[in-house]
Amino acid sequence: MRIATWNVNSITARLPRLLAWLESSGTDVLCLQEAKIAEEQFPFDQLRELGYEAAVHATGRWNGVAVLSRVGLEDVVKGLPGDPGYDGVTEPRAISATCGPVRVWSVYVPNGREVDHPHYAYKLQWFEALKAAVQGDAQGNRPFAVLGDYNVAPTDDDVFDPAAFAGSTHVTPAERTALAELRAAGLNDVVPRPLKYDRPFTYWDYRQLCFPKNRGMRIDLVYGNAPFAEAVKDAYVDREERKGKGASDHAPVVVDLDV
Repeated sequence: MRIATWNVNSITARLPRLLAWLESSGTDVLCLQEAKIAEEQFPFDQLRELGYEAAVHATGRWNGVAVLSRVGLEDVVKGLPGDPGYDGVTEPRAISATCGPVRVWSVYVPNGREVDHPHYAYKLQWFEALKAAVQGDAQGNRPFAVLGDYNVAPTDDDVFDPAAFAGSTHVTPAERTALAELRAAGLNDVVPRPLKYDRPFTYWDYRQLCFPKNRGMRIDLVYGNAPFAEAVKDAYVDREERKGKGASDHAPVVVDLDV
């Protein structure tokens, strides 16, 4: 079984690439983030033609998450229980579903913006809600994973230059502590292998030639419980999909399971 996560940075802008990638990659389940589309505009028909069902939690413009599956799609839950919301609004940042033998969450963790910004406090609160929401499945016997754009680099090795991020979000002790506490709920970091260079970055800014210079970050993560982690046979960053005109600024992370 092949499971992947990908921040596509707009379904509308990336649809031809998404459909082509699904056809060529052999992916059974894909967790999407930053759909940036209203649910009623989601390309259900095009995906159905390729054999995929879709569960979507999106309202348009920003955010938006989805799970695509060709191995079944059941027990869908839209939203994060206990979501703290931001500025009075509950944003579409989480969706979960059972796909064959595996249960997955697709999550788009708040960015945090700046350390002294209210969005940063919201980000930490959101992590607390996520930890509470996944604890039962994390400690269960069924393969389970939380996949998505976490907007946190777990360690200094997960950014091209720690000094370049000094004082910024994505690398602060509080954010990394939130990740560690989430793992402590019963999840393992499934670290993918890079297809090029020595570190499996998943995101490269569009600006300043970051991608060709490999000035990246590993912020798209797969956190799986013990049955999921034990079933992993391979995991890699599909760096090729970050290349070329019209690419997302994130690359898919692909995990092969023996389940």
